[in-house]
Order: sequence, then C-alpha cells, then structure tokens
Amino acid sequence: QVQLQESGPGLVKPSQTVSLTCTVSGGSITTNSVYWSWIRQPPGKGLEWIGTITGGGGIYYSPSLKSRTSISRDTSKNQFTLQLSSVNSEDTAVYYCASAGNYYNARNLRYDYRGQGTQVTVSS
Repeated sequence: QVQLQESGPGLVKPSQTVSLTCTVSGGSITTNSVYWSWIRQPPGKGLEWIGTITGGGGIYYSPSLKSRTSISRDTSKNQFTLQLSSVNSEDTAVYYCASAGNYYNARNLRYDYRGQGTQVTVSS
C-alpha cells in the first residue's frame, strides 16, 4: 500500500515562495509506471492539477501555473517537492500529493493514492 504525506509551512506571506514536500512510503518514486502529482483545492472550489513528475524524471506543469511552479525530487529520500513562487491569496488552498498509473489519469485527477493534504494560507 502506497502512502503519501505532505509537509509544508502552513502560512506564507504574499510574494514569497512556498515549498512543499511529499514523502512516499510503500513504493518508489523512480518506478517508471507511476506518475507523481501535486494538486490543490482552494476553499469552495474543485481540485486543480498543478503538475506531475514521472518515475523517469519527466516533468509536466499546468499551463496556468507553469511560470511560477517547479517540481523536483530527491530519490535518496523517496520524496518529491513543489515550489510555487510569487504566491498571492488565490494560492490559498489545501495541497495534496498523489499518484496515478499514467499521465492521462494524473492530468484528469484520477488517482490511485492521495495524501491527506496540507493547508497553505497566503496572508500578510
């Protein structure tokens, strides 16, 4: 059973960069057939795909967030990270990491496993 756990700062000031980490257990982030994603849910809204890193290290970003987003990984720790820069109030959301078996499912929010989420609030 794959388990994912998000961690992050919780509260971030406008214009800063927020960095979130997803720690994976029960599976390897280098497995070729697995697509590891970041998604978020703003208050009162639906889930939004942010980006995906594949087991082979390929990275895909949402066009609407690409200019402010960076996804990377630390294979020695079995973790992948999200950095979102120049944050504003619209970035306030619960952020999740999740895994899917192919890019189509990852892009369309159809996940096999998902973490419990971490709240990120952007406020001065």
